[in-house]
Amino acid sequence: MRSIGELARASGLTVSALRFYDSAGVLVPALVDPVTGYRWYTDEQVAPARLVAGLRRVGMPVPEIAAAVRAEPAVVHRLLDAHLRRLEDGLADARRELSRIRTLIGPEAPAMATRLVLSPVDLARAVDAVRFAVGTDPDLPASTGVLLDVAPDGVRLVATDRYRLALARAGATRADGPPARALAPAGFVDEVRTLLDTGGTTPEAHLTVEGDTIAVSVAGRTVTTAAMPYDFPDYRRLVRAATGDPPAHRVPVDAAALSAALRRPDAPTVAREHDGVPVAVTVLGVDDRGTVRLVGPDEPAGPDDLRVGVNGGYLLDALDAAGGPQLVLELDGPIAPLAVRRADDEDAFSILMPIRL
Repeated sequence: MRSIGELARASGLTVSALRFYDSAGVLVPALVDPVTGYRWYTDEQVAPARLVAGLRRVGMPVPEIAAAVRAEPAVVHRLLDAHLRRLEDGLADARRELSRIRTLIGPEAPAMATRLVLSPVDLARAVDAVRFAVGTDPDLPASTGVLLDVAPDGVRLVATDRYRLALARAGATRADGPPARALAPAGFVDEVRTLLDTGGTTPEAHLTVEGDTIAVSVAGRTVTTAAMPYDFPDYRRLVRAATGDPPAHRVPVDAAALSAALRRPDAPTVAREHDGVPVAVTVLGVDDRGTVRLVGPDEPAGPDDLRVGVNGGYLLDALDAAGGPQLVLELDGPIAPLAVRRADDEDAFSILMPIRL
């Protein structure tokens, strides 16, 4: 039997959500202690709880979630199709209404320029911290750039390819203009990184965002590009969803030692399949002493051990991009994202999506 907290960690639902779905009759505990009132669940309820968590994330109404938990797969697929059509219809209605509102407002005001003065070293470090997470899928063009989220106190760089998300920030020494957001092409970001390396000892880098134009100047040399015309995912919502509650484990790690272990030819992996293709999954284990290590395919798990599966190459990229000898891994269950943080910079971290074991 699993406690409500154990089921929460295994499913991705919060304890309060599990209590709600119990009261709604969607996911009822197998046993409720008559004395303490504690809820207990069986292992067979983990999969339905994960289904509930997924349906909740896409906004399916509670009655339909209840039906999906009890239905055959074919019925669940029909419920998913109906909900997707509902979402698409709602989005089309919203686009039409926003278009109508724009005609009422009139033409946009001329774009104001936003200018920041940054440390070239800090900006280069921020680029290095996120560049590895830029996507290459042409069907997801918004993932092929780096978001520049410009605020009066600096710029946050964000990149994601859906499987990982990386964030870093460079603080501004001077700023002028309103907050701005612009999606910079990966090629431009690479040009900027080269420019920062060849700028000599200049103490300043200048970032300008004006309308759909982005420019970076260092030591009298400037690179310019047009911002990509795509909507970048709401990374703040993604970060809140991934790291909103304190993690179950926050473990300092020796980055060099973990990287070396991942690069070993005999580094342990677990074989899984994705779309019919074999995948070698790196499994991180956290024992009852709070130690992280690579776990082999035949190692039994203790009752309090946590196992998280990730793409080993992605983890290696995140460790290399983070830099520094000491990093912190945040783990919160087998289907919760894994966060990789720098111990000395709370604004720089990456999140890796887990692989179900």
